Amino acid sequence: MRQLNLSPAQPLAGSCFERLAARAIVIRGNDILLLYTARYDDYTLPGGGVDKGENMEDALARELLEETGAKSVINFEPFGVYEEYQHWHKPDFDNVKIVSHCYLVEICGEFTTPQMESYEQANGMRPVWLPIKDAIAHNRSALANSDKKGQSLQRETIILETVAKEFGLN
Repeated sequence: MRQLNLSPAQPLAGSCFERLAARAIVIRGNDILLLYTARYDDYTLPGGGVDKGENMEDALARELLEETGAKSVINFEPFGVYEEYQHWHKPDFDNVKIVSHCYLVEICGEFTTPQMESYEQANGMRPVWLPIKDAIAHNRSALANSDKKGQSLQRETIILETVAKEFGLN
């Protein structure tokens, strides 16, 4: 499995815990399934935290159902792992080490209405299909120019650039 960081993740000073995440790469022609978040004006891969006792594939299928409405996820193929440290927003820890396991997956059948969490709804998150090159260009612009970018924007852009290069979708 490929390591997706351009450089090794550097720990931050202070207390830290580790969070496992599963992220989906769903490609249809030249388009990719992403989440647009109005609050941050960015595009991210569907996915999220792995619950205790949950395996990566089950977590990813659950997240895809919640965030995109995908009812049937098949053909889980490991793509790579991205490790990062971020500042934590709750008082129990200063930082979190996020280890994102990325999978190429297929969605078959129909989609239902997404069942996003309240904070996702409040942030204006919605699933979209778009050319990966458009998402990369948009995220690069946000990295360079936005004062409201989320902490995950660099991770998402690196992963999207790696996917585009790997599949010739530039």
